[in-house]
Amino acid sequence: MSTVTIYHNPRCSKSRAALTLLKERGIEPRVVEYLKNPPSESELRRIVALLGIKPQELVRKGEDTYKTKYAGKELSNAEWIKAMVEHPILIERPIVVKGDRAVLGRPPENVLELLD
Repeated sequence: MSTVTIYHNPRCSKSRAALTLLKERGIEPRVVEYLKNPPSESELRRIVALLGIKPQELVRKGEDTYKTKYAGKELSNAEWIKAMVEHPILIERPIVVKGDRAVLGRPPENVLELLD
């Protein structure tokens, strides 16, 4: 079985719920607290590709950092990736990756899609 990785923020209730769902099914994922250990540009590009979305779709637009630095701006995909690496608080959470598949755990039950 492929390793399951969760990009996790322990202060986020959705992230905690997704982690609990995994553990209740006997999965001990590799936990990456992305605020302490942000993904690199290449990791983030891979995650976005696995999710099948554009980088700006992974940006948390309610964050103060977004509102003060990025709201209303047109950035390229590469610029959005750089923004999230520089300010990991902008990365939507939780993200769960297994092999060549990834899901955004909003709602947390989305992580179950990776287990079938």
